[in-house]
Amino acid sequence: MSGDGGQNTRRLECMHWPEAALALQRDGSTLVWPFGAFEQHGPQLPLLTDALFAERILDRVLQGLPEEMPVWALPIQSIGFSPEHRGFPGTLSLSADLLIRLVKEVGKQLADQGVQRLVLFNAHGGQIGLLQTAARELAVETPAMAVLPCFLWSGGSELKSLVPADELAHGLHAGLAETSLMLALEPSLVGEQRPLDGDHVSNKSAATPPEGWSLEGPAPLAWFAADLSRSGVVGDSRGADAKLGSQLETALVAHWRQLFTSLMTSGWPPRGDRRRI
Repeated sequence: MSGDGGQNTRRLECMHWPEAALALQRDGSTLVWPFGAFEQHGPQLPLLTDALFAERILDRVLQGLPEEMPVWALPIQSIGFSPEHRGFPGTLSLSADLLIRLVKEVGKQLADQGVQRLVLFNAHGGQIGLLQTAARELAVETPAMAVLPCFLWSGGSELKSLVPADELAHGLHAGLAETSLMLALEPSLVGEQRPLDGDHVSNKSAATPPEGWSLEGPAPLAWFAADLSRSGVVGDSRGADAKLGSQLETALVAHWRQLFTSLMTSGWPPRGDRRRI
């Protein structure tokens, strides 16, 4: 996570071990593990797009919480599960079983040190289900520690007023929202191209799902970006601008700050052995 010395107060890796020992034993101790990906994001966005979003938004969220709240961030997990982007140079992907093992091994060590909540703060849509599975498996082995997998772009009613409905539903990768957010956060990393690509446009070079099936929704397909797009973009980035990006950043930070405040002031997880009725 980038930032100044003030931001380091929310970073577990910047603590000395005696500080960490005291912090992790505090009532309600909560760690947030940001997850990104190392994958193509069209010709205009960098490979670190998801990782940068997870870090920057989480940074702002945590810095806005009351200082007395016992919540800290772990270092970013910047390589994730990205097989849907294979074939595009630069993409790196861990196997599903490796990522699940990683979550479980780190999670069990945190639970052994007294951590009461672990939030998996994920910004890569392609590993939502996988991290939910990893969280469930970890929770079975660490019943005293709550495990909460979440996705950066899920929730937040204000997104609907900022992004057109069609793009919000079908702009799944490097489209209007992601390109705009990067223009607000790191404009120097954004290339000049603004592709329009993917199944929701009249693009004869891209495959379209069979009737009744979709990329996401009630009957989703296990799709590959190369089936849908020559550029790697699934969506419409043409209207992207920094103003929209700043509005998206504000909306995301407000949404997640509210959710973290709710979590930190709650009594979750329940006490006792949650594996038994």
